[in-house]
Amino acid sequence: MGNEGKEKNRQSSALFPDVIGPQGAFDSFGNGEVLFQKKKNHLPAMGWNSWNAFGSGNTEALTLAMGERICALGLRELGYSYVVLDDGCYKQERVRGKLSNEETKFPSGFKKLSDDLHAMGLRFGMYNDIGTNLCAGAAVGTCGHEAEDAKSYVDWGVDFLKVDNCYYPFDNATFSNPENARFTYAPHIRGIRVGGKAYTAGKDGRLTGSRAGLRGAGARSGAEGYADGRFAAGIGTFDGTGPRYSPVGLRSSELVFEVSVGSARDAELSVEYATGKREGVGAWLQIAANDEMLYDALLPETKEETTFVWSNPIRIRLKKGINIIRLMNHRRQENTLNSYARLLKELQRLAPERDILYSACEWGKTQPQNWAYKVCDSWRILNDITFRVGRDGDPGHGDWKGDYTCSVTSQYNKAVIMDGFSGLSKGWNDPDMLMIGMEGLTMTQNRSHMAMWCMMNAPLMLGLDLRRVEKGDALYEIIANKELIGINQDPLGIQARRIYCSLARTKPHRTYVRDTDRVDILAKPLEGGRFALSFLNLSEQAKKDGWQVDISVIKKHFGKLIPEADAYEVLDVWTKKTKRVRGDVFGISSLKSCENVTWIVTPR
Repeated sequence: MGNEGKEKNRQSSALFPDVIGPQGAFDSFGNGEVLFQKKKNHLPAMGWNSWNAFGSGNTEALTLAMGERICALGLRELGYSYVVLDDGCYKQERVRGKLSNEETKFPSGFKKLSDDLHAMGLRFGMYNDIGTNLCAGAAVGTCGHEAEDAKSYVDWGVDFLKVDNCYYPFDNATFSNPENARFTYAPHIRGIRVGGKAYTAGKDGRLTGSRAGLRGAGARSGAEGYADGRFAAGIGTFDGTGPRYSPVGLRSSELVFEVSVGSARDAELSVEYATGKREGVGAWLQIAANDEMLYDALLPETKEETTFVWSNPIRIRLKKGINIIRLMNHRRQENTLNSYARLLKELQRLAPERDILYSACEWGKTQPQNWAYKVCDSWRILNDITFRVGRDGDPGHGDWKGDYTCSVTSQYNKAVIMDGFSGLSKGWNDPDMLMIGMEGLTMTQNRSHMAMWCMMNAPLMLGLDLRRVEKGDALYEIIANKELIGINQDPLGIQARRIYCSLARTKPHRTYVRDTDRVDILAKPLEGGRFALSFLNLSEQAKKDGWQVDISVIKKHFGKLIPEADAYEVLDVWTKKTKRVRGDVFGISSLKSCENVTWIVTPR
């Protein structure tokens, strides 16, 4: 394939050492195996994170004040145990290669802060990034510093790590060089030549998944062309940072050829390609033949994206019969998994007995629902739920709906169909921190926000200034709702499934719906044969259609986890009122704007 590509592969491997090998390859994503003895069976994390309330302006004093409020409000006893420092807590540069506290804001240091929180019966969490810098700019990312950073976190008594994805040098992540997309997408490919025989992308190739497609025949060739000049473009993995695409289904693509020979023999394989440096077209190519990886490196650059050239040949062993040749680039997912794994490996090496929760904050960019269970306890599914964070005295702003990720419903719309990716043996889909208590949301919307996150087994990380909350007030009654928290923390650890959607009458549990003028019904098995039902009106208009759910529909999704009975006791988690339902049908007649009705149903 050319010495240049092989040399760059060695340089890249030195900068980003592979610590997981074949277990971190795309073909291993579905095997269910975790890496470096990652601990399982954690329920969703509960606590408080500094970002939504204070942004980069958080301080030691504010952090301790939030810890004291968690205790004074009785939230610790309800499960809110993690107090997490987000971005803005470190010095701008490393000190002798190590992380260090920003002395004006955190004068006592992180070990003292950790000890003080532990003395309150709370747990201490911190933040970093798999890139070279943190998102707010400090040049202290973990990239290349995993060993020393893991030691610092262990020494400081950290119990929770949120690790971001800015300035990542191996993808065009936020604040990274856009041209880094050359690592994460294959070149445009017009065809291959195996043993002297040509195979074209347009006539002989097969595209898998949903990312790639064929494009027209007007490109120039640096060698002999084909009668069919179409080429495969977009071979790689969808960027999942935004809400445009569904998380369900194969979000990557490959170009596959079948090469049939009459007898086993050695041959040479070449690729006709053209490189680029942007989202959708790159220069890194992976080639596998009959599941053996033959090439995994950058190809020499071409003059333009439409100037096709032939690569140098590589040797390939063909077996008798049909040989499957795969051209692909899964590096967007594989590299990110490798980077998160490097920090986990060091944490496990230094303190295998410690139980440090590990939260991947890579915004769904690399479709982490496919791979993050191997190393992390939760993974963000989209970009931030709000960019209008608060500061001391300003509560910040949240929205109910929005076209991008900055709203309750945009996060919910994606997470609600992702139940197949979560569980006690895996981890949890994370639609970002709670915005309850921020300006812009009504109390009704806050209640539905809480119900959604609890039903979906999302981590419950409070993001408001807890000095604004008093026991018994409206905000407190939402975040301290014991029944909803019990749904989120149920020992079965099963994320709710959407069993009805007024805009997706068929396959509501897998259909991606972004229009909020609708009603959803979610069901969630609970221990002891109980289950939760939540009727959610996502619309800002009242709905009076009436909705009913038959027990048979719920059993269709969950089987024996949902027992049948002659009667059921139904507890409304908001009113605390109970009623007895005889028969197999549960229903309500209306829902107010953005309202939810959530029940815990117990067979009697």
